[in-house]
Amino acid sequence: MHKNTLLWGAMAALMLGTPLVQAAVDASKAAELGKSLMPLGGEMAGNADGSIPPWSGAKGVEASADKVGDIPTKVFASEQSSFEITAQNAGQYANHLSDGAQALLKKYPDSFRMRVYPTHRTAAAPQYVYENTARNAANCKLDEGGKSLSGCYGGIPFPIPQNGTEAIWNHLLRVENEATEIRNFKNIILTADGTRTLATMNDQANQYPYYYKDGSAEKWSGEYFLQRFSTTAPPFKAGESLVFRDSIELSKARQAWQYLVGQRRVRRAPTVAYDTPDFVASGANYFDEVMGLMGHVDRFDWKLVGKRELYVPYNNNELVTVSLDEAYAKHHLNPDKLRWELHRVWEVEATVASGKRHAVAKRRYYLDEDSWLVLLMDGYDREGTLWRTTMVTPFVLPDVPMLGLKPAHVFNLQADTMSSSQSLNEATYRVVPRKSETYFTGDAVAAEGVR
Repeated sequence: MHKNTLLWGAMAALMLGTPLVQAAVDASKAAELGKSLMPLGGEMAGNADGSIPPWSGAKGVEASADKVGDIPTKVFASEQSSFEITAQNAGQYANHLSDGAQALLKKYPDSFRMRVYPTHRTAAAPQYVYENTARNAANCKLDEGGKSLSGCYGGIPFPIPQNGTEAIWNHLLRVENEATEIRNFKNIILTADGTRTLATMNDQANQYPYYYKDGSAEKWSGEYFLQRFSTTAPPFKAGESLVFRDSIELSKARQAWQYLVGQRRVRRAPTVAYDTPDFVASGANYFDEVMGLMGHVDRFDWKLVGKRELYVPYNNNELVTVSLDEAYAKHHLNPDKLRWELHRVWEVEATVASGKRHAVAKRRYYLDEDSWLVLLMDGYDREGTLWRTTMVTPFVLPDVPMLGLKPAHVFNLQADTMSSSQSLNEATYRVVPRKSETYFTGDAVAAEGVR
């Protein structure tokens, strides 16, 4: 094992028995960004046997000229898979498999397999994000027992995390563009008999005030994610709209409004969060399972377990740009289109906090060390039995540069279903200029609904 991995493991072990650290890291640790650590916090070096290479970022990304929207249809297209993990040989690779991956191999032994490719550490960001991340390392701190933060802006808030709460905030404030639009994104359900159904098709606008290039920690309102979308199919749901604004402040953690065509009015939607079944996906997943994790941190206690080397979905440009028929098999994604790679990930364990409630008693999140994206999540019931597992299939945007997060595929292992939230297949994802923030309000939705 590489000496830096040992160092991080020792640091994580020390953190487990300590309360939340409120202050930023000291200057000597922060100075390692861009040296022993890549600019967003991952270890610069590869692992001992070379199966994980040194960080390269946007350099050397072999991306196709063909694009769907702004997403290159393929990266590293000339590569062949190195090997496959199946139900028959899974024991050989168990140390590098999450509980969820092992469960899927066991549940679908004749169809689910993992094609493993050479690892490419393509996570990157624009230079201003690197500079902001370095400032955050010195200035960002948790407030309100981890339920909020301050001194952060425009970069990863805690590139050198000292506890699980900081690591999860890194995912929530992951690298994003100022604004994106998606036309025809779909919520897809695979039922127990293997039927693929369309829950909804939608047009979506996303905005990320935390990453405005002309902003600063002093000017930032605390809102980090604005989203508005309208449903275009199926016909009985066409015209419905949902808009929400996410904030670091617990009192304003999510402000949401919903427009229902039948009622011709906008109503507040305070339950569009946490473990409320996601009505946009016919209730097949919870709202906080979208994008691996979406929403506030207050329902759980977060423990930083340490780093692991896991096979995770990565560099999945081909999967997210092919047709629906090519992307999906009967009970899961098409294994011939899904790319797995070995990466170092932070493991964060979430247990329901005292005085709080959530349908999922315990979760384990696996966050990419380079991008801080949640790539895998395993959810356990109150008896400790694995109940749900999520895989996120990120794609490379080398022109930004960044690793894009969407969609999330949530398996309910008890109901034998899979829900793809915000599928990009046969959709168009584009980086766009930002809109006026008044576009993301209930009043704006109401005005458009009346027309």
